[in-house]
Amino acid sequence: MTQQTADFETVRDWDNGNFVHPWEGMAGIGRNDRTFTEGGEGIYVSTQTGERLIDGPAGMWCVQIGYGNTEIAEAMAQQARELAYFSPFNNANSTSARLAHEIAKRTPGDLNHVFFTTGGSTAVDSALRFIQFRNNVLGLPEKKIVISRQKAYHGSTYLAASMSGKERDQGWLDQASHLTHFLPNVNPYVRAEGQSIEAFLDEKVADLENAILQTGADKVAAFIAEPILCSGGVIVPPAGYHKRCLEVCRRHDVLYISDEVVTGFGRMGHWFASEEVFDIVPDIITCAKGMTSGYVPMGACIISDRLIAEVSGDKSRDATFSNGFTYSGHPVSAAAALKNIEIIEREGILEHVRDVTPHFEARLGALADLPLVGDARGKGLLGCVECVADASADDVLALDKTVGAMIDAHCQENGLILRPIINMCVFSPPLIISESQIDQMFDILEYGIRKTTSDLVKQGVKLA
Repeated sequence: MTQQTADFETVRDWDNGNFVHPWEGMAGIGRNDRTFTEGGEGIYVSTQTGERLIDGPAGMWCVQIGYGNTEIAEAMAQQARELAYFSPFNNANSTSARLAHEIAKRTPGDLNHVFFTTGGSTAVDSALRFIQFRNNVLGLPEKKIVISRQKAYHGSTYLAASMSGKERDQGWLDQASHLTHFLPNVNPYVRAEGQSIEAFLDEKVADLENAILQTGADKVAAFIAEPILCSGGVIVPPAGYHKRCLEVCRRHDVLYISDEVVTGFGRMGHWFASEEVFDIVPDIITCAKGMTSGYVPMGACIISDRLIAEVSGDKSRDATFSNGFTYSGHPVSAAAALKNIEIIEREGILEHVRDVTPHFEARLGALADLPLVGDARGKGLLGCVECVADASADDVLALDKTVGAMIDAHCQENGLILRPIINMCVFSPPLIISESQIDQMFDILEYGIRKTTSDLVKQGVKLA
């Protein structure tokens, strides 16, 4: 076992010198002053200095049942003692088979075939590769374009990243742009002045149908959509959007991928949001994150019986879906996911989310009255406060980044971790959060926004 150390100056040197973090800013690499989170209990994490902070984003949208749950840790340990690994290419395992069955019991419609992956990005990549595979088997080699949306985020692997439309992440990485068509922003906050929500909805649905018609339905394979565009800023499309988009897809033989990497496993108060919240049964669902409550990596691409039937048996042309991972269906991850499902059901966590959501949404909505806040939006236990200082500034992006960093710093000083996405304060707390803890979280966030507003005024920044 490697020797542990409490010398965090040394550890910081190791972190800066050896650990390349996700979304690493290369201008500052090696000189970062990141907070070390070293412990956790419930909705709180503790830092290297002993500070106790509310984990506003639940890690990365994922720690559903909270930190320090010994049941899930013991389930993982017991599985590791019995069997730490099996080859999914050559063998089966009862723990992984049981998890596939338990997931299939909770999915909508005929989504019963569970392809296990290592996380959300590989789940999306696998969904996209399956669609390519399916169309090749069906003799439709030109039907490969996938329609996505501005502000969408679907992952960091090559195909998944190619479907991601966050334009403010400056594009230094290559993408399979020939396979993707992006639709305009579906955020009601940016609709034209005087435009009704109903008219905006009609416009957004028309964007999809027009894209299919202009590209050619014989070339469009799928539409991929997060029920809520989470990393894009918790964008909630107008009511009825997903159902009408599914109807468009059905008219033109375009498959519908519902990317539930964030919204699955309780974030909206249901196992999956597609049917229960948005009234759709897609062709494929991708999930990860809350599947194990972040205790160990795992993801899944869940495929409908209909799609499997189209390319199997006598229709298979003896084809092999040659996509997979060394750790597909990893038994320790499967044990964690099974225990996670058991805890969520036994503790009534889905019901709890539905109970506290009105209070969460009310506190969130009240922040819209603050001078710095342009929009406060969310649904379920997902929220975003978008702050706008001066839309006419010479460098709006730089100012937006500064505003987000200032709010984040003030909140952390007072006991709350946020996820600052440029000028947006994004949060998705552990599902076990209580109403009083929701109040504590929003009290700190409101303080952070007010303090930042005061700081900006002192610096002579014009507010929007």
